[in-house]
Amino acid sequence: MSTAKGTSVIERAKRALDDEFLRNAVKYTTERLRDGKKNASAEQGYWEEWRERGRQIRLHTIAHLDYYLNQFIDNARANGVHIHFAYTAEEAAAITLDIAKKRGARTVVKSKSMVSEEVHINEALEQQGIESIETDLGEYIIQLAHEAPSHIIIPAIHKNRVQIAELLSKDAGETLAPDTTILAGFVRKKLREKFLEADIGMTGCNFAIAESGSIVLFENEGNARMVSTVPKTQITLMGMERIIPSWDDLEVMATLLPRSATGQKLTVYMSGISGPRRELDSDGPEEMHIIIVDNGRSLQLGDPEFQELLNCIRCGACLNACPVYRHIGGHSYGGPYSGPIGAVLKPALQKNVAEWDDIANASSLCGACYEACPVKIPLHDMLVYLRNRKVKAGHTSPEEALGMKGFGYIMSNHKRLKRVLRLGKLGQKLVLKDNVIKLKLGPLKGWNRYRHTPALPADSFRDKWPMLSQELRDNPRNMDTATQARLEEELRRRAKGATSHE
Repeated sequence: MSTAKGTSVIERAKRALDDEFLRNAVKYTTERLRDGKKNASAEQGYWEEWRERGRQIRLHTIAHLDYYLNQFIDNARANGVHIHFAYTAEEAAAITLDIAKKRGARTVVKSKSMVSEEVHINEALEQQGIESIETDLGEYIIQLAHEAPSHIIIPAIHKNRVQIAELLSKDAGETLAPDTTILAGFVRKKLREKFLEADIGMTGCNFAIAESGSIVLFENEGNARMVSTVPKTQITLMGMERIIPSWDDLEVMATLLPRSATGQKLTVYMSGISGPRRELDSDGPEEMHIIIVDNGRSLQLGDPEFQELLNCIRCGACLNACPVYRHIGGHSYGGPYSGPIGAVLKPALQKNVAEWDDIANASSLCGACYEACPVKIPLHDMLVYLRNRKVKAGHTSPEEALGMKGFGYIMSNHKRLKRVLRLGKLGQKLVLKDNVIKLKLGPLKGWNRYRHTPALPADSFRDKWPMLSQELRDNPRNMDTATQARLEEELRRRAKGATSHE
């Protein structure tokens, strides 16, 4: 089992399900983000064509990642940027600490970066006595709470104003009213001082432009601009897959990402940075470092089942669509990445068979994540691939193996299925109440803890099919000729198949 504070995803999910506020907060915010995406994509028009264009850009880039990485590195170095490579999270932290040591840094200000969460850079800095301050409001809140992000886009999605006021009051040394304006005002004032004092500014990277050696940052608060212009040294942590070939490709990504993430046409700030400050520039760092992080990403290259995982643009749309995430929130996943992308990314990057038995099972396989993804990553298929690898590696319990064997035996023959359903209809009468099953026993224990199991219907779809097929034959008038022909052919094929199996 995966361990985060010594617990499995099931145990963490139970705690989340018992937290009514968390469930309501996550549900409310994800629904708002999902509705915003729906409206923004409809307003844009031709959304499926935009998705396909985004997918093709990412597929092409990852298929030629070595070429575009080398192009980016050459151009970035020509711009005066120091390039570093980190094969592991530990190497990324070590490179960062070495830069900080050489600069004699005591304070680092950071803009929001999921890669920095992934490599635990704050902890590494603090162990060396270097103060690290998150400047994104949500990240600053969870840093004070000593928590990981609960959402890729809105890291403090699980907290309300009262909880936030308590955290900021401790930080302020005085009681702050749970008023958004007051709380944001306090953080703004404090961070202004930190920006001016900081020795190093640290950013993430939304996209890296190969043709110019530039990095691009998307944000809504303006903190990344402060982080990347005021301190004398800038360090950017960049996942090796963040490359896109050209500025023309950025137009597609700038259309897809904000609409998918928050329902915005554009983020408030989109910054392109092409190196340290030049002679005639009025601001910017004197020294700029980009640390290109692998940390398991290269393991997916050439893997037909998981290479598309590297297409992700970190918009969080799959979290907002996922029925599992909307009930249990992000901390249940036990890592910086949560939701469907986290359920695949964490075990895939680590090649960790134990994780396949834990995180990969935290999904209903409904496919909502694929429908929401702006670059069409088939996350639901990848979750099945992970489970398949788990089974082949022998990491299944005897109970699960026996249950799946029995399921396969029943489902492989329609007569057996019919008999089992008939027995189920009879047996459920012993436990039915108000036409639902509330019994918390055996395999129903976990499910019925938070919901009820509906009764088997008196007539299944298979039972109703003869009547429905006859109705379709008798009332074809609303169909066009081609549709009717296809329906009749399908009915003939099914009738022939049913006869051959009797």
